[in-house]
Amino acid sequence: MSSKIHPTAIIHDGATIANEVEIGPYCIVGAGVTLSENVVLVSHVHIEGLTTVGCGTKIYPFASIGTPPQDLKFAGEKSELIIGKNNTIREHVTINPGTAHGAMKTVIGDNCLLMMAAHVAHDCVIGDNVIMANNATVAGHVEVGDNAIIGGLSAVHQFVRIGEHAIIGGMSGVDNDVVPYGRVKGERASLAGLNLIGLTRSGFDKGDIKQIQRAFNKLFSDDDTFDQRTEMVSKDFCDDDLVMSIIKFIKEKDKFPICQPRKN
Repeated sequence: MSSKIHPTAIIHDGATIANEVEIGPYCIVGAGVTLSENVVLVSHVHIEGLTTVGCGTKIYPFASIGTPPQDLKFAGEKSELIIGKNNTIREHVTINPGTAHGAMKTVIGDNCLLMMAAHVAHDCVIGDNVIMANNATVAGHVEVGDNAIIGGLSAVHQFVRIGEHAIIGGMSGVDNDVVPYGRVKGERASLAGLNLIGLTRSGFDKGDIKQIQRAFNKLFSDDDTFDQRTEMVSKDFCDDDLVMSIIKFIKEKDKFPICQPRKN
């Protein structure tokens, strides 16, 4: 089956369009864009830059994909935007490519859902199966782990890391790193526990969840310092891969501290 391109769509010379692509009315596809098999642009989609869209991804009207970053230091460098397979990108979503001050690329994984008006800024790395709800925004250089959920109207500060299977409550401002499996919420988000519902829905074993909970309770208790508690948990749970993924995340912190529970 050949691609189906509406006569009102504008496809610039140099764009690469695979077989079985559907490009609807009034879409604009720039010269450096690659659309893989079974990509669907519903209508009024604008894609430009060195942007690759993976197989089976569907992009809804008025999304703006691959346009220059909202970064005053951007000088027109030939940076990339790489979008994986089977993503759903809803209306008014904006995604920017990388910059010379970052990795020169922005990456979206596979099977993600970016709801209406979500924004992914330059140099971000978004994992697989990530959900960004309506108007969720991530600033430049943010890393979001696999299976994380970012609630509606939430904002993630630049360079912050969101661990795998974490959940950000709606209308939260996240300015510290969120550990894997964590649940945060609040105007200035604080750690509110584990993402127990998400872990259950993802098929985690009950015994594994209880083990993570035990480690979590020790990590975020009031005993000793956080560094001392981290070392204690790393020794006590050294044979537990799930717990050790949290420890690894904590020890790799760079720009920001780890998001902590709110003190009473």
